[in-house]
Amino acid sequence: MSTALVRPQNTKMIAGVCAGLAQRFGTSATTMRVIFVASCLLPGPQFLLYLALWILLPADNKSRAGAW
Repeated sequence: MSTALVRPQNTKMIAGVCAGLAQRFGTSATTMRVIFVASCLLPGPQFLLYLALWILLPADNKSRAGAW
């Protein structure tokens, strides 16, 4: 778990928040997305937290270098 918390640009679906969290905690992005969607069924500020992480987490520009 020594990777930095960033939003990878090559594995993102919407903003890359779930992919970045999955990369940081060593799980698959699909698992993290399922956990996020399931947590949205519970009361709480999950969507606002997602938006805050979208704004605050830096994009991983290295992962996009080979795309161009």
